[in-house]
Amino acid sequence: MKTKTTLLMLIAILIAVVHAERAASVTLPEGYMPLAESQPVVDKILRAHLTPDVSTLTPRERATVDKLMQVGRVFEDLYEVQRYPNALSARAQLYALDKRLGSPAETANLVTLYYMNRGPVARMLDNQRRPFVPMKTPPPGGSLYPVDATKAEIDAFLAAHPETRDDILGPRTAVRRADRASLTRDISTLRTYPVLNGLNLGLRASLEEKLKAPNPAAFYAVPYAVAFPKPLLDSYALLTDASREIAPEDADFALYLRNRARDLITNDYESGDATWVTGRFKTLNAQIGSYENYDDELYGAKTYFALSILKIDRERSDALRAATSQIQTLENSLPYDEGKPHKRVRSDIPVGVYDVLADFGQSRSANTASILPNDSGPARRYGRTILLRRNIMESPEIFDASRATYASVMENRFVSSLTPKGGSDRTLWHEIGHYLGVDRTRDGVDLDIALEQASSIYEEMKADLVSLFVAPGLEKLGYYTDADMSPLYASGVRRVLLKNKPDRSQVYQTMELMQFNYFMAHGVLSFDTSSGRLAVHEDKFHDAVAAMLRDVLEIQAAGDAKAAEAYITKWSEWRDDLHERLAEAMRKSEKYRFTCVTFDLLDAPDGAPHGTGRAASSP
Repeated sequence: MKTKTTLLMLIAILIAVVHAERAASVTLPEGYMPLAESQPVVDKILRAHLTPDVSTLTPRERATVDKLMQVGRVFEDLYEVQRYPNALSARAQLYALDKRLGSPAETANLVTLYYMNRGPVARMLDNQRRPFVPMKTPPPGGSLYPVDATKAEIDAFLAAHPETRDDILGPRTAVRRADRASLTRDISTLRTYPVLNGLNLGLRASLEEKLKAPNPAAFYAVPYAVAFPKPLLDSYALLTDASREIAPEDADFALYLRNRARDLITNDYESGDATWVTGRFKTLNAQIGSYENYDDELYGAKTYFALSILKIDRERSDALRAATSQIQTLENSLPYDEGKPHKRVRSDIPVGVYDVLADFGQSRSANTASILPNDSGPARRYGRTILLRRNIMESPEIFDASRATYASVMENRFVSSLTPKGGSDRTLWHEIGHYLGVDRTRDGVDLDIALEQASSIYEEMKADLVSLFVAPGLEKLGYYTDADMSPLYASGVRRVLLKNKPDRSQVYQTMELMQFNYFMAHGVLSFDTSSGRLAVHEDKFHDAVAAMLRDVLEIQAAGDAKAAEAYITKWSEWRDDLHERLAEAMRKSEKYRFTCVTFDLLDAPDGAPHGTGRAASSP
């Protein structure tokens, strides 16, 4: 027995030595980020793993979720390709390398970064974005514009051919050079898929006419279904199957899935949006499609694929719908076009509280809420739906990290004001804020077209400011108590505290910096240079918020892109003696910088690290 025990100990020691030598000798191929650079980023990742209860789902509901998961995997690929032309090959090579090496820290870190960043480019601790696999810095338009095209070049073409503007800057089109290779490829797609040719009457003839005299200096656009035919036709089939599965138990949700399936190949979301917003679903809901344009760094026009699978919290959802019954009164109180009638808004806003079962594509993040659709036409005709993500919003790990950051730069007497309820109140009314106020310019132009890259900054800033502006009105209506106000304002302040100077591509951080500077200039915040801490002056909050909201609404109504950019420049200053000092204090106190949300339903079955999401996005 002693001899056997000794032998086992020797074997264990040899195995340990082999593993130690392997770990010490891992050298990654050229172009992969080394451990010394990836580890500091990974060490700053807060991992929030969500385990929503799916045991109460019926067999049909669970089968529907499984179908939606398959669509989600397709959308994950689509989103990554939209942002990075070579994303899928880079991902396949990374995962193969990780498997071949036995998943040491060197490659396991990169797998984590890929999942968290939804692609092969990571936001680093210095707030710069860097590829962590062998690839060049991707173009600002990803694969949705020609990779070698500049904004100045496209602008010149649009100026010479204004009739193409709506197509070129359409939210769901991919832009091509009118060269022989691009035209031939798109004509071949229409020949290969007769259904797409039939749904896009005249497109093939137009492309064939261009092919007679190709012009690489010219541009044209094709619908997403032509740019990504197989993924979207596959999604059409899966959603149609899901609709048939759930129809006996939830006819409204089935109708939505059926219409959304058709939307994906027609490139027209109106039927799906109408049934999504007006439907009364039982247990499941889902955000499906391309809506948000934050990732388009060239024009801020193109939308990106996302899918979220949601399970309703019925009791909380019903309570929230009752609370929004006075929404028209709040719309009428907003400070724009004084003396003129405001738009009519629905009082029965479709708002729901949900547990997220899984996220894919652009929606995979720590995002706490969404309001969709964004298209102004369907939004006016049918309204918008608000989706509050309860299990993300109430994650104790995420709130504790947020409060630690707040405490590091605020005077002690203000720290206790930051509460989870204040954050959830602000989040809810931020989303309702998208529903209110200006949604088109005075001359009827969509804001995304009129304000270009600045449109998202102004829309998000409007919603932030509305969430604070309506607070006194909600208190008068009895929705808030006096005790709710300080936590709400504290959440508004926490929102605008930044650990790094944002770059212009960061929509949220840019508009948060603008609010911070406005609050400082108007006395809402004051900075003690000796202690390095901030104080909040709640008595000045409403007037400052009202003044800035008035500016934002006017810029949106006027639709002046140059004025919009000038206002951003005016209020986005970053000073070393104020902003950088606060940022440094927050960075020193922080345990985490990034948040990586993972889901039980996305755990990999093949032995991959828990919650990396590899099952959802591996080839």
